[in-house]
Amino acid sequence: MEKSRSNNNLIILAMALGLLMASLDNTIVASCINKLSQDFNIFDKVSWVFTAYMLAATSTMLVFGKMSDLFGRKMFYMIGIGLFLIGSALCGIAQSADQLIWFRVIQGIGSGALFPISFTIIYTIFKDPKDAAKMSGVFGAIFGLSSVAGPQLGSFIAEHFGWRWNFYINIPIGLASMIVLMIALKETRSEKKPKIDYLGTLFLIITTVSLMLALEWGGKNYAWSSWQEISLFTISAVIGALFIFVELRAPEPVLPLSIFKNKMVLGTSILCFCQGVIMFSAITYLPSFTVGVLGHSNSNGVLTPMMASLIGGAILFGFLQSKFAFRTLMLFTMLMTIIVATLLSTVSAHASSGYMIVLMILLGFGAVGPLMSVAQSSIAANVDPKYMGVSSSIVGFWRNIGGILGASIMATIVNNNLHRLITAGADKAGIPSDKINTLANPELLMRAGGQLDPQIRKFLQEALATAINHGFILSICVGSIGLITAMFVGASRLGATKKTTTSATHI
Repeated sequence: MEKSRSNNNLIILAMALGLLMASLDNTIVASCINKLSQDFNIFDKVSWVFTAYMLAATSTMLVFGKMSDLFGRKMFYMIGIGLFLIGSALCGIAQSADQLIWFRVIQGIGSGALFPISFTIIYTIFKDPKDAAKMSGVFGAIFGLSSVAGPQLGSFIAEHFGWRWNFYINIPIGLASMIVLMIALKETRSEKKPKIDYLGTLFLIITTVSLMLALEWGGKNYAWSSWQEISLFTISAVIGALFIFVELRAPEPVLPLSIFKNKMVLGTSILCFCQGVIMFSAITYLPSFTVGVLGHSNSNGVLTPMMASLIGGAILFGFLQSKFAFRTLMLFTMLMTIIVATLLSTVSAHASSGYMIVLMILLGFGAVGPLMSVAQSSIAANVDPKYMGVSSSIVGFWRNIGGILGASIMATIVNNNLHRLITAGADKAGIPSDKINTLANPELLMRAGGQLDPQIRKFLQEALATAINHGFILSICVGSIGLITAMFVGASRLGATKKTTTSATHI
């Protein structure tokens, strides 16, 4: 018993390191773009440094989850972390922007395995689902922490050691995780030869990539009504329909659509989408509000309280799952989402630091943190254990899709409102008409606010504050959808014992 508990502790530590490493690299590069540009020109391709990683991770997440169900958790976790480390090493030695982008794809593919399989292993090694739920809260906190802390940590590393160390630092951490798991994690295999859904896998990747590109580029690189956007959405819709057709007939579908017949699984997927919208919208625009509007030197004063409260919310709600039904916890977090989004939609350009800190605590603790653990547990408690891998990947998949959609639509709302407000008040503020497009950039006040005429700067701050306020109306709408959805997910709650199945369990 002691040896088993010791092994479990080692496995948890190793997976925590892997999850921290992969989720950090989702955001860590954001803060070292200036350093990157000193080595090679990257400004015209900067978005691809982030997009390549996110595309690769999200489009392969469901695939790796399913493969771990078929062939075993350990094998595909090792494949994932191996690819991630190879990609990290290659990113560190990249000699051009193009190389860096392609190496980020390799990193992202590896990351696509680490997130879902980490949570799957938790629900496999803990016999009591209440213990698994508590640990999922800790892992959810790790993911949330790294999403918010990535830019700050990346900035520190790039400043003191060089941008390449944002990638090199992964290697010793990843190797330590691999070695521990090789020794401590045992794996059983199915006696039945699995059938791989090749066509479904291909259609899934094409659908996901085309949809994410359409959402990422919409309103920024291309107008939503442009032929590029229409083409991408059309491809996504057509191939998505073919994907559903194939999955309904495949003997071992890469995404078993039958699991969505369960109200809790379907409802949790929608809630994760809603969570992604407000989480990514906040991470994207709260720094702009803090630095550009409120005039703070950096966004640490806002992001740090959010980060700390998010960790607290994820861990606490991991424990509360044994006391309350999933629906109760989901209703609470969606209600908090609406409240916080409403407050963010009305916060003024003269808000105090104390008020912003309170908002960030409410956001992290009530709106974002709880679902980091509750979502994983609610799905794990409502699917056949043979689908545990692919069902765990659903959480991250829908959160990422919601995040990209939320950030894209909010960018369109903020940019359009900012341009309209500046155009309407340009004469009164003394802004020449040929400078409107230049000044209607949310990043301007963050980069060069101190160089502007005080009167123009004040006008721009108020315009940006109003534009961002309007952007958070999107989160109110999404939170309302989530609240209604949470009412109909059913009365499922965490069981006292784990489900059993006749099929072999893969660790």
